[in-house]
Amino acid sequence: MTENVVVLGAGYAGTGTINKLQSELGGNVRLTWIADVDYHLVLHESHRVIRDPNVRPDITFPIDQIADPSTRFIQDEVTGLDVDEQVVKLEDSDDVEYDYVLVGLGSQTAYYGIPGLEEQSLTLKSLDDALEIHDAVNDASQAATRGDPAQVVIGGAGLSGIQTAGEIAEFRDNHRAPIEIHLVEALEEIFPGNDPEIQQALRDLLEEAGVHIHTDDPITEATDDAIEFDEGEPLEYDVLVWTGGITGRDAIDDVDLENEHNRINTGANFQTSDERVFAIGDSAIIDQGDQPAPPTAQAAWQAAEVAGENIVRAIQNRPLKTWEYDDKGTVISVGEEAVAHDVKPAFGISLPVDTFGGFPAQNLKKMIAARWIADITSWNEARRSWSSL
Repeated sequence: MTENVVVLGAGYAGTGTINKLQSELGGNVRLTWIADVDYHLVLHESHRVIRDPNVRPDITFPIDQIADPSTRFIQDEVTGLDVDEQVVKLEDSDDVEYDYVLVGLGSQTAYYGIPGLEEQSLTLKSLDDALEIHDAVNDASQAATRGDPAQVVIGGAGLSGIQTAGEIAEFRDNHRAPIEIHLVEALEEIFPGNDPEIQQALRDLLEEAGVHIHTDDPITEATDDAIEFDEGEPLEYDVLVWTGGITGRDAIDDVDLENEHNRINTGANFQTSDERVFAIGDSAIIDQGDQPAPPTAQAAWQAAEVAGENIVRAIQNRPLKTWEYDDKGTVISVGEEAVAHDVKPAFGISLPVDTFGGFPAQNLKKMIAARWIADITSWNEARRSWSSL
């Protein structure tokens, strides 16, 4: 009997799982890959497009560079999953039957019920989003003057918000554009929940880049020209970017699986409340004991390797492996600069300090992206992309 295995999504989770399945599956399995775009985007480098759209070819990789000829690819929007009928529902195509399915659809932006925020802000969840931010910043700077600079506000000072602020600062400097940049965080410090040492290092780089940092005051409303705060004075903007949180995709709305805010609950083996459905990446809340695995690229890369193997094991009626997230450290860019923290030797570097910047951190960030590109395509592609990473 031929088994139908379906993978949903072309992000890190879906692409990594496809890569693993293609190397593991035998001839008695039919593999189908479904995504709303026909390329894989190296999402943790998408902020580079905000500064320079010309880097697009270096961080996007067509599906046919990744998928084997025997892998069937469907470009369409997933609208639902019927676990009783074992079908994936698509916007424009016929339902796709499965025996096993992996959900790796990623996430969408959470607005936390803040009035006006969804209507007024741009987000950074896709290549199109990055291009839209670039165009908005460029247009605002063209209309501004030195005496009345364009006001760009980034809400949320996590990884995406910090890197977005850094790229806009580089755009400003490269084009000598009249732009003021504001990074807004509701909690007491930027990059919340992380070690104070990396928080301070990132704050130093952002302030050196001329980014104004506002913390410890949540946004309560976004109007068409300003954001309102709980305590502080309103902050006017010409461009508003929101990077403040994630939630699950709408396609999971009516799916009969245990979930929290449309992020599917799984065990440490990625199996959901339905044994034929697996989930990883931002689509999932993966049990890791005290707290779930983080919704990061690093976690998705690691998970994809085991998830792919577990689908094969399920087909073969073998015990599933459990997965334990291994935090290999953090590397964040601020424009051309970068900060690395708590990096393990497995990332190819070992230094007698917890936090470092400069050329070692810059090169390390490039190497991490290059290794991922090489894994899903080839080292020739990674070398071609190097200058843009």
